[in-house]
Amino acid sequence: MNCIILSVGDELITGKTVDTNSAWLAGRMVELGVEPLAHETVGDDIDTVADGMARAAARAEVVLVTGGLGPTADDLTRQALAKAMGGAELVLDPPSLETIAEFFRRRGREMAPANRIQAMFPAGSTVLPNAVGTAPGMTARVGTSDVFVMPGVPHEMKWVFEHEVRPRLSLPRRTIRTHIVHTFGRGESDVGQMIADLMTRGQSTTVGTTVCSGMVSVRLIIRSETAEQAQTEEQRLVAELRRRLGDLVVGEGEDTMASVAGRLLHRKGQTLATAESCTGGLLGSLITAVAGSSEYYLGGAVSYANAAKQTLLGVDSELLERHGAVSEPVAAAMAEGCRHRLAADWAIAITGIAGPGGDSEEKPVGLVYTALAGPAGTTVTRHLFPGNREHIRERAAMAALNELRLAMGG
Repeated sequence: MNCIILSVGDELITGKTVDTNSAWLAGRMVELGVEPLAHETVGDDIDTVADGMARAAARAEVVLVTGGLGPTADDLTRQALAKAMGGAELVLDPPSLETIAEFFRRRGREMAPANRIQAMFPAGSTVLPNAVGTAPGMTARVGTSDVFVMPGVPHEMKWVFEHEVRPRLSLPRRTIRTHIVHTFGRGESDVGQMIADLMTRGQSTTVGTTVCSGMVSVRLIIRSETAEQAQTEEQRLVAELRRRLGDLVVGEGEDTMASVAGRLLHRKGQTLATAESCTGGLLGSLITAVAGSSEYYLGGAVSYANAAKQTLLGVDSELLERHGAVSEPVAAAMAEGCRHRLAADWAIAITGIAGPGGDSEEKPVGLVYTALAGPAGTTVTRHLFPGNREHIRERAAMAALNELRLAMGG
């Protein structure tokens, strides 16, 4: 079985609202063994929505539609479904009207006349009750496809899907599992070349790559007759990826660079402090975004100005004058001073030129030094990151955490 997800709303196509419904529905359908073929977003226009439904129904066995079931003039999904069904008439469903009116009475309010439209459905469709809102869903056949229309409000959509849509699906007797393996340190083309034979299309398992925040993630979609077979294949592929990619592998699934580094610190009972210049606290923010980070993260200094590097971290003024703030010796001094002053097992320091100004021929935009001071001494790494200010700062923080991960054997 396969499906297409259609999201409706002018606010979605103009970028004013992010479509989270499609991602959630796709995830749930995969869990149920149904293959999503496409996500499509259309505006609040009867012809456009009806055409989207018809095209999706021609390709997929199931079409999931969200949005456009409210009481205002721009909520036109029910009319679009009626058109996609061949011009069905909208008819009133008295039980739905009473349920909507009762919804308002329980809140001490009178139902507005505009809400009456929410109890109107195309003749021949089936009502999908909504116990947590005023917008019931509906389902109907369009061609050979089952079309399910749900509210756009996320918590209402989820309730209607779980209680009304899912029980009506004739689910396939197969399993689809998804998994992600995260890597850092090599580009997407390099990672792709290392696993090229695994990415051959047309197999029961699909392997692909995506890039986000400097991480290259390898995504697996595994299709099998049974959950046991799918799990076995997943374990085999993950083991093979780890064998080929080695230290490039940071983690899996919901792992982040910060959570993996934090797990290593927690496991070894060690502590971490940070000294930041060009990242301005971003590194500390990534670390503390992980629940439980107070067990190993002692704190940090945002030493943006040279005076702050001297006062907070004890960096020698002569060192700054001789080498400049963006230099290997200063990065090392920042890390060592931070480790000493906070009595941490490990300290990370970052200093660089994030741009867009402040560069020179000798020290261009993107030049960053990351330093790691630990039990065995201090190491400094020189980087030249591409991209804009945001990308440079983000990659610098990620690279520094990755150096800690590798130093700790992760």
